[in-house]
Amino acid sequence: MPTFSRTWWGQKFIDSLESFTDSGRLSRGRSYARGNKVKSFEIKDGIVKAQVRGSVNPYYGVYKEPLYKTVVEIQPISAAKWAAAIALIASKASYISKLLLNEMPDTIEDAFLTLGLNLLPRKRSEFKTSCSCPDYGDPCKHVAGVCYLLAAEFDRDPFLVFELRGLSKTGLQAELAKSPLGIALSAELSTQATDPAPVESYYTQPTTTPLSPETSLREFWQSPKRFSALPEPTTQITVPAILIKKQGDAPAFWHKDASFIATMEELYERVKTKNRDVLE
Repeated sequence: MPTFSRTWWGQKFIDSLESFTDSGRLSRGRSYARGNKVKSFEIKDGIVKAQVRGSVNPYYGVYKEPLYKTVVEIQPISAAKWAAAIALIASKASYISKLLLNEMPDTIEDAFLTLGLNLLPRKRSEFKTSCSCPDYGDPCKHVAGVCYLLAAEFDRDPFLVFELRGLSKTGLQAELAKSPLGIALSAELSTQATDPAPVESYYTQPTTTPLSPETSLREFWQSPKRFSALPEPTTQITVPAILIKKQGDAPAFWHKDASFIATMEELYERVKTKNRDVLE
């Protein structure tokens, strides 16, 4: 089954919808969303309004494709609670910097949970839905189809989450910009917003330095300064078969009468000389 959302906020919205909606209606809602059954879709003033095409069913006397009107409204957060949430968000540089740059922080919901709030709806009482269809279920399959499309809209514009909770994107950013961190960030962004000045080349151009008239060709190519000789390279001291010698002259696994180190030194020497002495 293809998913309707790629982001955590859209997926959590779907999880909430599926927690209190009949599985049969959800299945039909998904098919409505995938089958272009939603004819119109509009979000205005935090309310989702859509028109969904119904099904022709002569058994029930429906010979012409009906068009149902659906409404989805999420319970808004009160102004007082929004003020507390904005104050907390504005005190965190990680939140305010992304929000003013039109990005949704991955942990934004934690700020609301700290205040006992839910940014995304989590229960049926936070949803208010209606449909003009004769289905007694609420939400019906037409509302479910609209909700699946709404989750996909969250991927396109995650700030819709705030709008559906009663605060628009521009209103949120305006309030955040009034905070001390917001003022500092806005000033920095306005400074960086200046248009770049055109240049003839993006590469550093070489410059010439005139020589003194007293400089001769010999002095130019061969410095008159005499440098000290390079230090002699140190002789590297090597210890043959150092790993073998760490075992000692008579390790526990060695049961012969001969010295273990002497035997291994002879073996290493033969390997090193490729047994030339033996072959001769």
